[in-house]
Amino acid sequence: MKLLLGSGGYRSPERRALLVSEMRAHFGGIAKILFVPYALADHDGYVRNMTEAGFAAGYELDGIHRHDDPVAAVADAEAIYVGGGNTFRLTAQLWDLGLIEPIREAVRGGVPFMGVSAGTNVACPTMQTTNDMPITMPVSFETFGFVAFQINTHYYPGQVWIRHGDAFEEHFGETREDRIREFHEMNDTPVVGLWEATHLRVEDDRVTLVGGRARVFRRGQEPLDVEPGPLVLG
Repeated sequence: MKLLLGSGGYRSPERRALLVSEMRAHFGGIAKILFVPYALADHDGYVRNMTEAGFAAGYELDGIHRHDDPVAAVADAEAIYVGGGNTFRLTAQLWDLGLIEPIREAVRGGVPFMGVSAGTNVACPTMQTTNDMPITMPVSFETFGFVAFQINTHYYPGQVWIRHGDAFEEHFGETREDRIREFHEMNDTPVVGLWEATHLRVEDDRVTLVGGRARVFRRGQEPLDVEPGPLVLG
């Protein structure tokens, strides 16, 4: 099993260059990638914008929504890329179209998989560590389960500050750490807080953090900051 799981946040040229480098190393000489755009409402616009902005790394993105039989498209795919957006909408579509098990089988059978943001959330056992608003209700929070841990994408530490004129004021809302602690009040699964523009490379049971630090949360323990390199979550 070969996964590339990104947090998102590729707005700067340096971050985009890292994304392209990771994608080229991950997908290699594959010409066409089956792209799953269900996390956004405008599927054609999503595919077009990904290509025009350079987020396709030179690969042809074949939108799964253009196929009359999306399950057959998964069976024929050389590689699969699930894009970001709203994780509730993405998960609902995957279940409604009967794609959870076909994609799970394809990736576990060796088809390279990439996820970014919401696409990374659904690589986990459930989508329950998303940051998104529940704009729709999927039939289940269960997702692909390619990794045995949860991921919180776009993670940042500490409190949000809001600018008013020349000054900054503290927001006082819940932090990401608060939210993950709440998750662990009800669940045992470790959570990786994945910073912007960082990635997890996964090859079978080997997980490697690339591009920056992450924060690992385990129930009943203090969070642990980890540096790029092998990541052990057992």
